[in-house]
Amino acid sequence: MEELPTGNTWTYQGSVLGRVDLSLTPLQLPVDSEKVAAAVQYSYTVSFSAGGWDPWIDEDASFLGEVVVQQRLFVLGIGFFSLCFLMTSLGGQFSARRPGDSPFTIHTEVMGGPESRGVLRKMSDLLELMVKRMDTLARLENSSELHRAAGEGRFALDRLPAGTGLMERIQAIAQNVSDIAVKVDQILRHSLLLHSKVSEGRRDQCEAPSDPKFPDCSGKVEWMRARWTSDPCYAFFGVDGTECSFLIYLSEVEWFCPPLPWRNQTATRRAPKPLPKVQAVFRSNLSHLLELMGSGKESLIFMKKRTKRFTAQWVLAAQRLAQKLGGVRRDQKQILVHIGFLTEESGDVFSPRVLKGGPLGEMVQWADILAALYVLGHGLRITVSLKELQSNLGVPPGRGNCPLTMPLPFDLIYTDYHGLQQMKQHMGLSFRKYRCRIRVIDTFGTEPAYNHEEYATLHGYRTNWGYWNLNPKQFMTMFPHTPDNSFMGFVSEELNETEKQLIKDGKASNMAVVYGKEASIWKGKEKFLSILNKYMEIHGTVYYESQRPPEVPAFVKNHGLLPQPEFQQLLRKAKLFIGFGFPYEGPAPLEAIANGCVFLQSRFSPPHSSLNHEFFRGKPTSREVFSQHPYAENFIGKPHVWTVDYNNSEEFEAAIQAIMTTQVDPYLPYEYTCEGMLERIHAYIQHQDFCVDPAPAPPGARAPQSPFILAPNATHLEWAHNTSLAPGAWPPVHSLRAWLAATGRACTDACLDHGLICEPSFFPFLNSQDAFQKLQVPCDGIESEMNHLYPAFAQPGQECFLQKEPLLFSCAGSSTKYRRLCPCRDFRKGQVALCQDCL
Repeated sequence: MEELPTGNTWTYQGSVLGRVDLSLTPLQLPVDSEKVAAAVQYSYTVSFSAGGWDPWIDEDASFLGEVVVQQRLFVLGIGFFSLCFLMTSLGGQFSARRPGDSPFTIHTEVMGGPESRGVLRKMSDLLELMVKRMDTLARLENSSELHRAAGEGRFALDRLPAGTGLMERIQAIAQNVSDIAVKVDQILRHSLLLHSKVSEGRRDQCEAPSDPKFPDCSGKVEWMRARWTSDPCYAFFGVDGTECSFLIYLSEVEWFCPPLPWRNQTATRRAPKPLPKVQAVFRSNLSHLLELMGSGKESLIFMKKRTKRFTAQWVLAAQRLAQKLGGVRRDQKQILVHIGFLTEESGDVFSPRVLKGGPLGEMVQWADILAALYVLGHGLRITVSLKELQSNLGVPPGRGNCPLTMPLPFDLIYTDYHGLQQMKQHMGLSFRKYRCRIRVIDTFGTEPAYNHEEYATLHGYRTNWGYWNLNPKQFMTMFPHTPDNSFMGFVSEELNETEKQLIKDGKASNMAVVYGKEASIWKGKEKFLSILNKYMEIHGTVYYESQRPPEVPAFVKNHGLLPQPEFQQLLRKAKLFIGFGFPYEGPAPLEAIANGCVFLQSRFSPPHSSLNHEFFRGKPTSREVFSQHPYAENFIGKPHVWTVDYNNSEEFEAAIQAIMTTQVDPYLPYEYTCEGMLERIHAYIQHQDFCVDPAPAPPGARAPQSPFILAPNATHLEWAHNTSLAPGAWPPVHSLRAWLAATGRACTDACLDHGLICEPSFFPFLNSQDAFQKLQVPCDGIESEMNHLYPAFAQPGQECFLQKEPLLFSCAGSSTKYRRLCPCRDFRKGQVALCQDCL
C-alpha cells in the first residue's frame, strides 16, 4: 500500500502571520482481500493558529481554531486517491521542509497577502470535493456489488461507517476551514492597518545609516531588498521583507550595519558566559573513543581496529609525557573532528576500497589523530556526515548564506580539504569569523604561494585545493615536507628490546616483500623482479578476487591482501622491503623499517613535481620529489634506507648484494612514536593560536633597538641576549638564526645546510631594512611587494625587497634572481617540528 505524500514542511515568503498544522497518522488494519484496491485508516488533526507577528505591534491579535476528527475509513481506490489529491494539491502550495519534523506532519505557515487566504479557501474547496466523492462512495457502498465484493474479501460489514456520518464530518471540517479563512482575512486587515501606522512613525529609524565605520551597510541593505528570498535562512532569522527587518538582521545577526538605537541592545548583544576552564587529564581507557568513532563504514572499522591494537602504546606514551611535562597546566579544549573525505557528499571513495587494496594512509593518520587528541584529555566530537556537521555547528536551515545560529562551541576543528569546503558552503559569514580555529589535515602540504587567493590567481599558482587564505601553519601534513605547514604525522608500532631481539633472530636473510597492494604497481617491473629473484624469495600482498593478477610473476609468492597484524608478521620475517616508485610517502616504509627491514627505493631523475607528473598536478605545492619516500631518504638514510637509480641495472643489483650482507636493527624515529606524536600535538594545542595576531612592525619600520646581532663569525644573525623577547611568540625567538641563502636556494634547504629548520613564524622579525644592514648587505634601494620569495636581496641591482603580505612568508620557493633572507631555528632530537625550548 502506498503512503500519502506527507512528510514535507512548506513555507511562504513574507510576514509570518499564522500556521496550519495537518497531522495524519496511518493506522494498520487487517486487510485480507486481494480484490480490494486500497484500505486506509487515518487519524488526522487540522489546527490553525494566527496572530500578530509583527515585531513592532504591542498588542497581539490571536486566534486558534482547531478541529479534531478521528474516523476510520475503509475505502476502495477512489477514497485513497481523493486523500492523495488533497495532500498533493496542498503540497503544491508550499516549499522547504524543516529538519526534525515527523514524516507524517505537515506544517503550513500562512503568510500575509492574498495567497494566505487562498490556501485556506483551497483547503475548503478540496474538502467539499471530498464530500462529493464520498457521497458517490456511499452510494456504491449501499449497492449489492459492493456488498458482494466485501463478502468475497471477508470484510466485516459492520465495520464500514455510514456514508452519511462520514460526509457530515467532512462537511464540518470544510465549514470550519471556511470560518478560519474569514477570520484570518479580518486579522490580516487589522495587522496591515497597524503595521502601516507603525511604519509611518519609524520610517526614519529604518533607513540605512551613513556611518563610516560601516561602509558596506547601505550596499548590503540593497542586496537584501533584492535577494532576501533567495535563502530561507533569512526568514529563519526574522527577515520579512521590511527595511527594519533588514537592518536588524544586518546589525544583530551579521555585522555590516550599526546597532539600531531603539533595539534592546542588552538582549541582542549579550554574549553567552564562557564555560569555566577545565584542566585536561591524560586518559588511559579508550573504550569511549571507540564509541565516538561510530561504525557502519569499512574505513571506520579499520580505524577502530588500529586504535585497539595501539591502545597499550598510547597509554604508556601518555605516562611518559606526563612525567616530562611535570605539573604544567593544560586547559581542556572542545574539539570537533570532521573527516570530510568519508562523507557521502564527498563520494567516500576510500571505504569501499579498504578491503580491496585501496590506500590506507589517510585512515591510519586520522585514527592516530583521534587517539592522540583523546589520550591528551580533550573533549571530542566526531562527524563523518554533512548532517552531523551541520547539527554540531548550529547551521540554520537554508542554503548556507547565513551565519551560525549560535557561537561556535568548539575551540578547534580538525578536518580535511573536503570538510573545509563543506564548512565554507554551510557556515556563511561564520566561516570567515571562525576559520582561525580550523586545522586542515593535508597529506602533501599547501605552500603559501598557493594558499593566498589573490596572489595565486595573479601568478599562476591557483589549483583546485589552494587559495584558502589561512595561516599556512593551519595545514598539517603526514610528513615534514615544508616547515611552512605544521607536521602532524602518524605513529608506527614501537618495539621493546626483547621484541627487537626476537625479530633479529627470526629474520630470513633472503626474503623480500614488495611495496604495492594494487596490481597496477607491478606492471612493467619484470626486469627488476627478475634481478631480485636471483638473490631473494619475493613475497607480495596484491589484492585479487578470484584469479591471480597477471602483472605478478609466477615466481612471486602472493599472499593476497593481508590484515594489518598479519602484514606486520610478514615484515618481521623479511630482510628487504622494496618500493617501485608508487605510492608516494605512505606509512608502510616506516612500518617496515620499524620491523627491521631495509627499505630499497628508486631515485627520480628528473624529480617528480606538479610540472611533470600527473599525480602531483593540481596539488598546491611546487615541491620536487627526488624519491618515492623523501622523508626516509633524508631523515633516516643508510643503512636502513637505500635510494638507487632503477634505470641502472648494475647499480640496482649491487644495492641488493650489499643489503644482503648488511645487518640493521629495528628503527623508528621518535617523532613517529606515540609519545612523539602526543608531544607534538600537545605543543600545537597549547601554543598555536592563529586567532590572535601579534601584529609585528610594518615592513620597513625601524625598531627603536635592533633585536639582532651579527654572529662572531659574521655569517648570520642571532637574537641579542640583552633584547626583550617578543611576548607570546612561539617558537621562542631566542632560537632564531638568520642566514642569507645562496642564489637559487630555498630557505628550507638553506637552513638544512646549517643543520637547522626554517621557521616561517620568525619572518616578521626579519622583514626590515635593519636585518639586511646587520648582515652587511648593501641595499641601494628598499621596496615592499607581495612575493612569496621576499624578504630577499636581488643581484644585480643591489636592491632589497621586503614582504608586503604576511600570509606569503614562505620557507619554500627559490629563484636564480634572489638571495633569500631566511629565519632558521634549532630542533629537538628526533622531533623536527619543535625547537629545543618549545615544550
